[in-house]
This record gives sequence, C-alpha cells and structure tokens, in this order.
Amino acid sequence: MHFKPWGLAPFLPMPAAELCDRAVTVEQVWGRPAVAELRDRLASAPGPREMLALLERELTRRLSGTAGLGLVRHASGLIAATAGAVAIGDLRTAAGVSSTHLAQRFKELVGVTPKRLARTYRFATAMLAIDPAAPIDWGELAAGAGYFDQAHFGHEFRAFTGLTPTRYVEARRRFRREHPGHVLDSWPLPAD
Repeated sequence: MHFKPWGLAPFLPMPAAELCDRAVTVEQVWGRPAVAELRDRLASAPGPREMLALLERELTRRLSGTAGLGLVRHASGLIAATAGAVAIGDLRTAAGVSSTHLAQRFKELVGVTPKRLARTYRFATAMLAIDPAAPIDWGELAAGAGYFDQAHFGHEFRAFTGLTPTRYVEARRRFRREHPGHVLDSWPLPAD
C-alpha cells in the first residue's frame, strides 16, 4: 500500500509524530492479536481480489474521524504539487491558521512539520533528477528542484544522505559498474 503523507493518520491509534523517524511494524501499531487475526483471514482468502477486499474492509473498519485532516490534506497537496517549493508562510496564510496550529496538525497527522515535508519533497525531486550516467550541472539541478542556491542544496543533500552530492554520484557510478543491470540501479538511493 502507498499512503499520502496524511493518509495513515485515520488508521493510527496515536499521533503520527510518535512514529516519526522510527521503523515500526503494523503489529506495534495495531497489536499482535489483531494483526495475527487479519493475517489468518488473508491467508484463507481464495485469491488476490478477495485478499484486497478483506484488507479494504479492515481499513474501512479502522477508519476514524480525524480533526484537522482537511487542512493537512489541502496543505500537503500544495506541497506535493509544488514539489516542496512553496513557502510555508503562504500555506498558513491561505489556510487562515497560525504557524503553530499548522505545525501541530502536521505533526499529529503526518508526523513531521510542513517545512520538513516540503524539504523531503524538494530533496526527492532533486534525487530523481540525478542521472549518474550523464554530466551534472549541480547549480541547474538545485534550481530546478526549488533550492535557493547550490550551497543550500549541498547542505540539504548532506543532511539527508550524509554524503556530498559528488560523493553520492561517485557511489552510484561505482554501483552501476559493479552491478550492471541491477534493479536497484534505477533507484535514486545511495548505493554504499
């Protein structure tokens, strides 16, 4: 399954911020007995369509009303539509809420602030634009992803990956040489 940044909140029994930057299993969120029972029902389904229908029913059953979801959905949509290149102050103004209120709703429903979500989208846009097989104009790539300048891009790159952009591309190129045709070669993730 793939959820929008705000999409998991209606299925969580806790604020999304409690799960931020943590790897958790569905058992840790919903409880081992509930997940074991769902797993048993899925395993006994006659086919994939029935399995999807069971999963859909379970998610619908767990769906809860979530205060502030409309606000976060709208703001997240604007962040996604601009690939993170939207001023957070503009989001707050358009929504008619305070920066604190917007940040609180985001932390509760998404797990991160709108600024961090925008940074993530902007960084993902940059990563997807990198072609390790071609020469890279880092200034052009940074501008295309919505960064103020190349230095800001380099700082964000190191913050997200722990690598400089040049070191990252070197690692990707080495991975391509050592693993030609590997399925991960098409992913924009660090390879070392």
